[in-house]
Amino acid sequence: MSKTTTDTTAERTDDQDLSAASSQLSTAPQEDAPNLPSMGVIGWVRWFWRQLTSMRVALLLLLLLSLGAIPGSLIPQSGTDATKVADFQKNHPTLGEVYDKLGLFHVYSSVWFSAIYILLFISLIGCIVPRSWQFVGQLRGRPPGAPRRLNRLPAYTTWRTGAEPEEVREAALALLKKRRFRAHLAGDAVAAEKGYLREGGNLAFHIALVVMLIAFAWGQLFKSEGDKLILEGGGFANTLTQYDDFKSGTLFTQDDLDPFSFTLDNFTGTYETSGPNRGTPRLYQATVDYSVGAYGKDEKATIKVNEPLQVGDSKVYLVSHGYAPILTIRDAKGDVVMDHEATPLLPLDSNVTSTGAVKVMDGYRNAKDQKEQLGFQASFLPTYGGKGSAVVSQFPALLNPILNLEAYHGDLGVDAGIPQSVYQLDKTNLKGFKDAKGAQFRANLKPGETMNLPNGAGSVTFNGIKEWAGFQVTRQPGSGWALGGAITAIFGLAGSLFIQRRRVWVRAAKGADGVTVVEMAGLGRSESAKVPEELGNLAGILYDKAPGAPDPEASPGDTPTPASTPEHPVVPAEGAEK
Repeated sequence: MSKTTTDTTAERTDDQDLSAASSQLSTAPQEDAPNLPSMGVIGWVRWFWRQLTSMRVALLLLLLLSLGAIPGSLIPQSGTDATKVADFQKNHPTLGEVYDKLGLFHVYSSVWFSAIYILLFISLIGCIVPRSWQFVGQLRGRPPGAPRRLNRLPAYTTWRTGAEPEEVREAALALLKKRRFRAHLAGDAVAAEKGYLREGGNLAFHIALVVMLIAFAWGQLFKSEGDKLILEGGGFANTLTQYDDFKSGTLFTQDDLDPFSFTLDNFTGTYETSGPNRGTPRLYQATVDYSVGAYGKDEKATIKVNEPLQVGDSKVYLVSHGYAPILTIRDAKGDVVMDHEATPLLPLDSNVTSTGAVKVMDGYRNAKDQKEQLGFQASFLPTYGGKGSAVVSQFPALLNPILNLEAYHGDLGVDAGIPQSVYQLDKTNLKGFKDAKGAQFRANLKPGETMNLPNGAGSVTFNGIKEWAGFQVTRQPGSGWALGGAITAIFGLAGSLFIQRRRVWVRAAKGADGVTVVEMAGLGRSESAKVPEELGNLAGILYDKAPGAPDPEASPGDTPTPASTPEHPVVPAEGAEK
């Protein structure tokens, strides 16, 4: 065999060794190019599975999931606010029909969003399982032995030394272990590897994504969210019938509600009185007495914005505040038909300009001794600006409270069996009381004042004001797992991005002249200047323990110069792969 043939064979062997060493740095599954003419059904299924479980497809599905969630944030959702969905369809009939067919009014329960969600879940599982087994195998194994020609690796250095090969290898083994490399002797070389946390972080990132997907799905299926408006002194028990509004997940049942109750003692709100932040709340809190279970002991708690009361898996948030005028209403005979009853009004702006309706459904008789119903369109201003000012509150606190009432009589429509809002007045079958000029009768009342209805139809007394607080009770199972998954994903991604997997080999063997030749080489999973730099530092330390010997052609008095010392950084060897 000729020398050229021998060299070619050796180079092929070195290339194979280098390729094997490089491929073992990754746990990514190897993809075979599909042989299209002869794949067959099983081949196509295998090829489709490999594509689905590839990293690029998982990232594509994650991107599609993110894009699919955008309509759920911009378009009204039926599960969140059915009224807004109905208004949108009424105002945009053509676009509303298209959105409805595409499932954009219920994005998170639509077929296409669920399909992306499930495919992403399968893709991540398919990525994780084989890579995990391969990574465990790498952890249980040892770094591979040194390739035949170390000078073909990206980072390489060599020198001659008078130390024995065994001494050099022992020093190299101790040095690499001290630098937290996994190292062992393999023939005439020391093989070492470092940076396993890169792949560990990669796997942790993908496992965390799976945990987050499961947590989000679990939370959507078993979640619950309800709103309740409570007057000072009023109470609430965590049952479905107590809520003003309630939404829940598909698999939620009433048995999932945490058994507790509470009473609103008082609401306290203080506000900035001057400057650009005038009217901004300084103190915004509700004091409650709560108990857990049917026979639980009463405990006091203070609920503030973003500081909820937590009972079991439920959290009670303070979300709103307003005022409820206390009214006494008498009919034409002077009989009381509403006795010191507080009617909550809904705020319209940050200064708590409020509006609502007061309804007298039973017991009222007019001047002709006929049964009727009364309705009042109410507007409340905590701080009225004075005569001639706009009908809006100037400040959220009770500095100059005014209650404006418009009086109506007739049929409120509550007996028709059709649900209606307690905050709105249906004027379809109502007639307005008229003043002396024939205009709609209305009056402004201060606390303690009484308004007499026209023609002796009765009177309304504004006795005072109660405050109310709006609470939201939420139950979001899986949120802790989702948070833990998110934190793990961040740290795992940081590890996979900033930690580099690399290998180092140190070979020490006798040369043809009997002098020990030391070779050091490094290989990283990706190109990086840190591998040559790290190899240079290791070579400098090892050189101090195994100093260089004179070259054969050097004079006896010459100082030996290593191929790489701390003053001579390692550079890629000639012919090394880039």
